[in-house]
Amino acid sequence: MSLAAFSHLQLSRRQALLGMAVLPGLLPAVGKAKDKVDIALDRGARHIVNSQEADGTFTDPKARDSAKNGYALTALGLMALASIGHQPGDPNREGIAMKKALGFMLRNDRRRNGSGGPYEYYGSDGGRMYGHGIATLCLSEMMGMGVDRDQERLLRKYTTKAVDLILVSQKARKGNPAHRGGWRYDPTSNDSDLSVTVWQLMALRSAKNAGINVPKEAIDMAVRYLKRSYYSPRDARGRPVNLNSGCGYMPNVPPRYSTTAAGLLSLQVCGEYDAPEVIGSVNWLKRKAVNKREQWFYYGTYYYSQGMQKRKGDTARNARDTTEKLLMPMQSVDGSWSGQNGMEAGAGRVYCTSLAMLSLSVKYHFLPIYQH
Repeated sequence: MSLAAFSHLQLSRRQALLGMAVLPGLLPAVGKAKDKVDIALDRGARHIVNSQEADGTFTDPKARDSAKNGYALTALGLMALASIGHQPGDPNREGIAMKKALGFMLRNDRRRNGSGGPYEYYGSDGGRMYGHGIATLCLSEMMGMGVDRDQERLLRKYTTKAVDLILVSQKARKGNPAHRGGWRYDPTSNDSDLSVTVWQLMALRSAKNAGINVPKEAIDMAVRYLKRSYYSPRDARGRPVNLNSGCGYMPNVPPRYSTTAAGLLSLQVCGEYDAPEVIGSVNWLKRKAVNKREQWFYYGTYYYSQGMQKRKGDTARNARDTTEKLLMPMQSVDGSWSGQNGMEAGAGRVYCTSLAMLSLSVKYHFLPIYQH
């Protein structure tokens, strides 16, 4: 990368975060008190920073062993901090913690399968492709925020190799044609599910935005998989008949809160704002009485808040109000959020706190992926 190109990348990505801070309504004006959401997000950030280990990871020692995926949780923590305006180069506690966490993500200790070869696999710590997608999305979003040119070079190198693994994995032979274009837990899986697919798709879209080569066909194939996951009969032209439905965990599976919200955001990030699957998902979510006992509540709310925000107007305002009313009373004294059911309770506080922050920070739109 030339120095001119590097400088342009730094400027454009940082403007996406910092340039917006001067716009009215995004951050409290000078002399104006922070609102309750701003304060909650600051407390959440302190919890994330306080959860950092000596090696730079963000982790919760109380999480079940299968949830202690260093790359995925550290990536979520980094994105949560960046979503409220912090950067690895900042001289405060948050910036220092981010610099250390980013150093962990970029270190060359060969813990990642394929390190030094054509691919980087961030799922070797137990997160598998689910964790790999989160880590790749984080690295892509951090491009332009490196503390120096060397770190920017490593960010581009590792992000490119991580993206290449996603692209190769998408081509794995699928036993069922309906699963083509998607991903599942292993790079060679012969089927797909929506929860893993959306992380890969978000990572690819973010990487493409950052200037990394991502073939259009790869995104188009993933979009087609998501549309096949939309639960509805089809007319003669292949369009969904039911416009009050959403995506299921797999094709031909009924919708639920988490998968419908995830499908909604992912399709819109890929430019499918007017697709009938998007319209139907919005209609379904608007009628949904969301509660904190939802399966994968924090995961679903993260996608719900960001996805509904893109609809603008009353839909966006009502979804933001719903998100705040649900999440604000759930924050603990130490600034963390915890899971309410067995699955997310076991995932730990870093996971839940990061997703809660990413949900509440929708009013800032600092991360580049949410600006499209």
